[in-house]
Amino acid sequence: MSAGMILLTIGLGLLAETVLFVVLRRLLRLDARTAAAAVAMLVLLIYVPWGILTWPGADIFAIHLALYLIVAYILGIIGSQGQQGKGGGWHWGPTLLIGFFTFVVAVDVVFLVVSEQGITGIFAELLPAPRSGEVADSRFPGTVSHDYQKKESQYNDYLKQVEAQRARGWQVQKGWQDRPVVGKPARFIVEVRDAAGQPVTDAEVSGRFLRTSNSEFDFAFTMQQAAPGRYEVVTVMPQPGLWRLVLQIRKGEDLHEVRATTTVDKAATG
Repeated sequence: MSAGMILLTIGLGLLAETVLFVVLRRLLRLDARTAAAAVAMLVLLIYVPWGILTWPGADIFAIHLALYLIVAYILGIIGSQGQQGKGGGWHWGPTLLIGFFTFVVAVDVVFLVVSEQGITGIFAELLPAPRSGEVADSRFPGTVSHDYQKKESQYNDYLKQVEAQRARGWQVQKGWQDRPVVGKPARFIVEVRDAAGQPVTDAEVSGRFLRTSNSEFDFAFTMQQAAPGRYEVVTVMPQPGLWRLVLQIRKGEDLHEVRATTTVDKAATG
């Protein structure tokens, strides 16, 4: 689920809650707390089964459910304040609580947009420029994969792989020929040299691009040798923003694995 779709479903859900709360208060003459409790109960009865059936992911499910229940609670506070405070002003307590939850929602929205689109647009304008004068969007720092954390039994294999890679001393350079743009073919290049600086030829180079916010967009690729020690593949990245890379280079019994990140630009409009 993209950030835009997440924001849309959250907005529609909150609007539906507000309308339902008003209907229960005006037409059924329920007091604010009872109406808020009814809205919260309907959220649990409707959204939870729907979320389980469609399952957008644990993080997205939790964000939606938390926001829906928080808004139901806030509606109850606002309605109760209106009942008790006719002519008596607005108490600072509900104001502080509503302000806090508004801040939390705003931060969540920022995180969703950044995770989907990367640090671009207004976020890139607000943040200070990098000291180097360049933004490392498509340059891969390359770190050893830490998948061993999934299972304790893999830890020893991980240590052996780290030591083998260090002893092997392969030099791996990787990156895009041009800045990748969503929906457009982009050439990804990997150059592999041994400890003596000689090209590592006839290796099997493959990997996976992993979508940080939605694993449904993950895809695998296999690279072809274009020159001695140089491997290439043309891919079309389906979504803008942050991506993770797991790259594997096999030569006989040797396995060299690296993990990195990259950012894909949005398609130009107009």
